[in-house]
Amino acid sequence: MKHIDILDSTLRDGCQGEGISYSVQDKIHICQALDELGISFIEAGNPGSNPKDLEFFQEISKIPLKNSKICAFGATRRKDISCKEDSNLQSLLSAGTEYVVIFGKSWDFQVTEIIKTTLEENLAMIRETCEYCRKNGKKVIYDAEHFFTAFVQNKEYAMQTLQAAVDGGAELLCLCETKGGSLMDEVRLAVHAVCEKYGKQVKIGIHTHNDSGLAVANSLVAVQEGAVHVQGVLLGFGERTGNANLSTIIPDLQLKMEYQCIPENNIKSLTAICNRVAEITNIRVASQSPYVGKSAFAHKAGMHIDAVLKNPFAYEHVQPESVGNSRTFLMSEVAGKSTVFEKIQKFAPSIQKNNPVIKQVMERMKELEFQGYQFEGADGSFELLVRKIIGQYKPFFKLHYYQTNGSNPRPEEGVCCCAQIKVEVDGQIEITAGEGDGPVNALDIAMRKALEKFYPMVSKIRLVDFKVRVLDGKSATASKVRVIIESTDGQDSWTTIGVSADLIEASWIALSDSFEYKLIHDIEKRFNPYM
Repeated sequence: MKHIDILDSTLRDGCQGEGISYSVQDKIHICQALDELGISFIEAGNPGSNPKDLEFFQEISKIPLKNSKICAFGATRRKDISCKEDSNLQSLLSAGTEYVVIFGKSWDFQVTEIIKTTLEENLAMIRETCEYCRKNGKKVIYDAEHFFTAFVQNKEYAMQTLQAAVDGGAELLCLCETKGGSLMDEVRLAVHAVCEKYGKQVKIGIHTHNDSGLAVANSLVAVQEGAVHVQGVLLGFGERTGNANLSTIIPDLQLKMEYQCIPENNIKSLTAICNRVAEITNIRVASQSPYVGKSAFAHKAGMHIDAVLKNPFAYEHVQPESVGNSRTFLMSEVAGKSTVFEKIQKFAPSIQKNNPVIKQVMERMKELEFQGYQFEGADGSFELLVRKIIGQYKPFFKLHYYQTNGSNPRPEEGVCCCAQIKVEVDGQIEITAGEGDGPVNALDIAMRKALEKFYPMVSKIRLVDFKVRVLDGKSATASKVRVIIESTDGQDSWTTIGVSADLIEASWIALSDSFEYKLIHDIEKRFNPYM
């Protein structure tokens, strides 16, 4: 298998995405996750742009990485000064990395209209910067910014900029589709031309953005034309509509196109690593993300489920396990016996298909769905329902009461509601209170405080999504509501549901199910660590 180097830019280009911000410790944790996955290069920031990045490079140098090379990122020298006089370039060298990524202008428009210099001076900036870094012991990856736009508008000058980087000693030319607007044929033509001219001298890479929805496709096309280095962001976020999504590109290349991007067995940890990076980033992996989303291998239609039960190849393009994901059959009021049986088998394998308990589960589901429950998106609550019917459930706590109250205006920033809760665990009473930005948040905090004394593992639970739907609009404020909560402990995620005419009660039902689901699974893992 031909090897393709992957450069992850989550900590540089990804940080330019809206709402994305990392502490130094966050960056270190993400580096460790990417190294565990087997990423070749981690572009970890611009040490000349801010003190936080400079601090990061100092800290990450103390941590041994098994697979990944850390890269510092920066621009060519500024116009009309020497490399020695450029403070940003000096910061780049001080980062102490083996590799540096230098970006420069390929497009004559950018040279004359944006940085306001001559075409000749821009070529000198590229050549001298690459040469200066190389002479100072650095290996240079050159990012040719706006290359594909430049190739269309002024091919001759675009190629001259690459020659300047080669003359300066760059060992890799990465062609950047910076505006994200190029179509696949444009990328194919340009990469083919560059590989034909420079492919025997240096490595060729690709860096794409997703403004036309083609970042992944353009990256794959570039590899087909000879690129051996692909840049992107693990979860695809970044400036504007984002960068090429590596969680899609890696399995596309490795499972379908016979290229090796990461160690063969590591790809089975792809879903788990994506969830870990998402948790650190404080975002969710989009449900419909290819390969790693929770809906990537979810089946609902009866005909599809029947076919997949007979042979998954009927509707699945790869095995879920190949990327560390799992198959899901979505529950609904029209779910067949086979669907319910398959769901139950995951946590109660002793239940056989002819067991009358399956009929009991289906009947109870229909009763609850008549009341407004919907188990399609609430696997956690479905599992608790089944456990109660088959006798695999023991309550972890008893609720005596809860009460919430709000205030307006807010007494202080971030606090508008208070909650008090009284619970009992093995005969011990615990009464706690919590303040939060809303009654459910306050109730969650109070409940966490009450239970942490008995079950320390609940401190890891975090709510990542909270949805409310009114079930009967005709009844106005007296309508029933359905609350769906998605929770995570940083490794696994689960969804629970509550229905009531009282929003707080519906939230409590979903919240308590979430905590009990976590406690059940932690206890089972304690007795069976291979689960």
